Amino acid sequence: MLALIVLCALVGLIVLGVPIAIALGVTAVGTYLALGEPAILTMLPQRMYSSTTSFTLLAIPFFILAGNLMNTGGVTERIFRFAAALVGHIRGGLGQVNVVASLIFSGMSGAAVADAAGLGQVEFKAMRDRGYDERFSAAITAASSTIGPVFPPSIPFVIFASLTGISVVKLFLAGVVPGLLMAGALMAAVYVVAVIRKFPREMRASYHELWVSLKGALLPLGTPFIIIAGILTGIFTPTEAGVTASFYAAFLGLVVYREISLSSLPAILWDTLLHTIRVLFVIAAAGFFGWLLIHQRVPNSVITGLLAISDNPAVIMSLIVLILLVLGMFLEGIAVIVITVPIFMPVMAAIGVDPVQFGVIMIMCSMIGLLTPPVGMVLFAISSVTKVPVGALIRELWPYLIGIFVVLLLVICIPQVSTWLPEFVMGGGR
Repeated sequence: MLALIVLCALVGLIVLGVPIAIALGVTAVGTYLALGEPAILTMLPQRMYSSTTSFTLLAIPFFILAGNLMNTGGVTERIFRFAAALVGHIRGGLGQVNVVASLIFSGMSGAAVADAAGLGQVEFKAMRDRGYDERFSAAITAASSTIGPVFPPSIPFVIFASLTGISVVKLFLAGVVPGLLMAGALMAAVYVVAVIRKFPREMRASYHELWVSLKGALLPLGTPFIIIAGILTGIFTPTEAGVTASFYAAFLGLVVYREISLSSLPAILWDTLLHTIRVLFVIAAAGFFGWLLIHQRVPNSVITGLLAISDNPAVIMSLIVLILLVLGMFLEGIAVIVITVPIFMPVMAAIGVDPVQFGVIMIMCSMIGLLTPPVGMVLFAISSVTKVPVGALIRELWPYLIGIFVVLLLVICIPQVSTWLPEFVMGGGR
């Protein structure tokens, strides 16, 4: 009962427009006051501070910075040109290019909103200039940006790892196959839509154009390989990989392409700082909220309640996925992660689900949430960039949401989709 009251109070505050971090803090404080335990509030500063001091979380600002530097430094245009030369001739033309470019860029930034706001502008403008329907262009731009947090590196995976103690490297590797499957599903959806609407085919790029575009994108394409190879060989940690990616992006923008000036760096750093503060403030508030849940034995109540409904792991998993999808309609993805991880991880242990698999499931559910009303952040980011109304964007998104949902079902029903690669590369254990 307490769990239901706490979650209803939290969702109610958010629906009323209270910022997520404030809603988390107010719910936790109000619950302790209602329980007649105000003395416990002395733990508030300590819990908020300790929840943000994990070394792993240092990766977040650096991956955000890397994405901002690449969006400003001419990297996104070069990636888009290479993707156009590679797959532009497939039915759906620039829609296919949109997906492949987002897949490549996701190996650098790890954030859906960064992809939507940066590369998304390049993708949408190119499609509009070629005469593509604006609603179609905006929808595939929004859908393809959700590949970023699934395919490594991934900011949500870093947060999930900091909350659970699971290896960030294993989570990064677990996202590779689902990320590629998401790209394949979106490309298939674009193909079907293009056939139904009789979109024209693009001209196949010449070998010369393919070579020129590859040369232009070769240095940016090296970023994900530097990150993953460096982590796997032990040269640097995932956090240090974020630092490396930032320096590499700055080098490309300042020295190689010279599209970033020293005078523009303060604005880039300021934007990174603001984004980081928003994320870490949510994590700090969620630290105390999560402690409330554990202190009041809410996860135990949830386990008991779910097992009372059914002892079938498939049924319990279906209920949890449904809850995650519904929460994703109202909460930002990071908020869903920090709120539900303390509740659902013990449930996963009780029914024998691999925590790495569950991490991928949770991030994919939150990505679907980014594309669904009423609080889909990517929806509003793309709508503001493209000027396509949110309602029209939602109606156009269904084929791509179905594609992503099919991949989610594969991850749920076939654990090896997410667990095979980390087990193959790293073996068992956390």
